[in-house]
Amino acid sequence: MSPRQPRRRSYDQYCASARALDAVGDRWTLLIVRELLAGPRRYTDLHADLPGVSTDVLAARLKDMEAHGLATRHRLPPPGAVMVYELTPRGAELLPVLTALAEWGAPELAARRPTDAVRAHWFALPLLRRLPQASAPAVIEVALGEGVFHVRLGGDGPAYGDGPCQAPDARLVLDADTCRELGDGVLSVQQGVKAGRIEIRGDGPVAAELRGDS
Repeated sequence: MSPRQPRRRSYDQYCASARALDAVGDRWTLLIVRELLAGPRRYTDLHADLPGVSTDVLAARLKDMEAHGLATRHRLPPPGAVMVYELTPRGAELLPVLTALAEWGAPELAARRPTDAVRAHWFALPLLRRLPQASAPAVIEVALGEGVFHVRLGGDGPAYGDGPCQAPDARLVLDADTCRELGDGVLSVQQGVKAGRIEIRGDGPVAAELRGDS
């Protein structure tokens, strides 16, 4: 008996959308991209922030992403010296795709289900498109009850990151519902500040612009 041939994972259509889905259409792939948009991540970190994915599926998706030129695996220099996955420039080009997908899916977040997992940095993508662009590259730290993340406006490198950052240009303190409303576009930062739902910390021009100081 001849060995079973692996299933071809292609739509075999001469269409740009079909080709894109050949690369990122499998379950979990775009969520892995979401995690890697925050910068290099260890396999264990990816598994922790993708609740529900099995180790076999995660390993398979990462292997597929490497094969499609979306991600690379390499060892960080000392003192880290750990193996991490990182998006290639081609993979990083999926940021506007994920941003648009988050905008399209935002109405589904009206009520949090009891079974829903949540990570603070999952709010970064919707928030990115709602924060006013600063005149110069800036880093804004966002503190929710669920945790802390930071977003980068302008400049190079990852669009956002999990956890705090050193010397942010401004710090937003708010709850998850307020952050969701910001991402939905039903609330602006200045409206949230006036309503007492958002606290902005910082003395620089970025913090002043977010507060709407004249």
